[in-house]
Amino acid sequence: MTEIGARSIDPVETRAPPIASNREYVTGLRMAAICIVLLLINAFSQIDRILPFILAEKIKGDLELTDTEMGLLTGLAFAVCYALLSLPLARAADRGSPRLVLVSCVLIWSVMTTLGGFAASFMFLALTRFGVAFGEAGAVPAGHALIGRKIGPERRGLAIGLFAMGIPLGTMAGFAAGGAIADVFGWRVVLMGAGGIGVLIGLLTIFVAGPTPSLPRISSRDEPFLRTSLYLLSSSAFRWLFAGAVFLGFAGAPFYAFSIPFLIRTHGFTATEVGVSFGMLQGLMGILGTLGGGRWFDHAVRSGSGRVLGPPAILFLIASTTTTAALFAPTGWMSIALFVPGMLSFSFMLPWGFGAAHLIAGPGRQAQATSLVMIASGLAGPALGPLVVGIVSDAATAADVPNGLGLGLLIVPLASALAGIVYMITNQRIATFLRRQ
Repeated sequence: MTEIGARSIDPVETRAPPIASNREYVTGLRMAAICIVLLLINAFSQIDRILPFILAEKIKGDLELTDTEMGLLTGLAFAVCYALLSLPLARAADRGSPRLVLVSCVLIWSVMTTLGGFAASFMFLALTRFGVAFGEAGAVPAGHALIGRKIGPERRGLAIGLFAMGIPLGTMAGFAAGGAIADVFGWRVVLMGAGGIGVLIGLLTIFVAGPTPSLPRISSRDEPFLRTSLYLLSSSAFRWLFAGAVFLGFAGAPFYAFSIPFLIRTHGFTATEVGVSFGMLQGLMGILGTLGGGRWFDHAVRSGSGRVLGPPAILFLIASTTTTAALFAPTGWMSIALFVPGMLSFSFMLPWGFGAAHLIAGPGRQAQATSLVMIASGLAGPALGPLVVGIVSDAATAADVPNGLGLGLLIVPLASALAGIVYMITNQRIATFLRRQ
């Protein structure tokens, strides 16, 4: 029992009742349609997020921007805005209609992406990117809240996995189509086109999602915003899950920021070679991880053991070993092959991590639980992890130490190992928590 403010809250005693009876959950074609729309939403969220990276050189040349200005558009400011806004938007999805929040977020970021195509200055483009961050901040929490209200617990892991699969699909589509279209029609057409398609998907969501079951009047809906977050963090199981997500951020952000430069500098790959090989493998591992992870998570939940984080914890420990070997492999292709378990571990964890958060949080708190996990993985790690790699790499290079970038990237296997250990502990804590329900 943990003291919060003037009263105590026991995470077991305050568990909320189920929010819907079995007949209120959708099945069959209706469930498939919802999952497909959610996948499209997440895919276009990822596309709109990464387009400035693909179009960077064209935007810089057209608007006469500096690298510093481009960094402000796509770096820390976007991450901070995205992470901090996710909590209030998640709260809105939990307390009201997740469909309304989700559709509003899709329309906001899509319109802002479209307006970015009309930008004639850094300030105007920066404002549109803040708008994109605002909209995208609520998409994942609201999507998870919708899944919690519309899809039964026995299929929820698969639904979350399909939703998460939009990330690798969006990455592949964005890099392939964005660059090709920009070469022919220009960067403005790319932004306008992506935003226009997003608007159509948002409108489609209104009809496909349908009305969401209302929550019974439970205490979680009446709790103040901060109290709900403290309620979640009062659970030992959720605190360990949160800590694991922090280590996940420190592993994932440097991995994606510096793996390709490492392969180019250390093994002499061209940008095209490493982009195709690394990008395709990442996409395939993303699809396999999110789908396979979602199905496996559902099986773990149905088993009744309560041990719902063991497989991803083991995979992180394996990935820690193989990633270390990849940083010192004698050939480039061996290095890429050894990176594969790391690629798989990040995507595989998505349905397990979010699904476990929902189990702990209970009905009426799923979106806020998702938001807290997103903040844990998306704030400190992306802001500090790549910086640490850069500092170590620069220092090693200045001291004439070979493979300086590889040495800096050792933060990835270290953080992966710590994530695996923490998730092993979390696995036990969640099992204990669920046995008490």
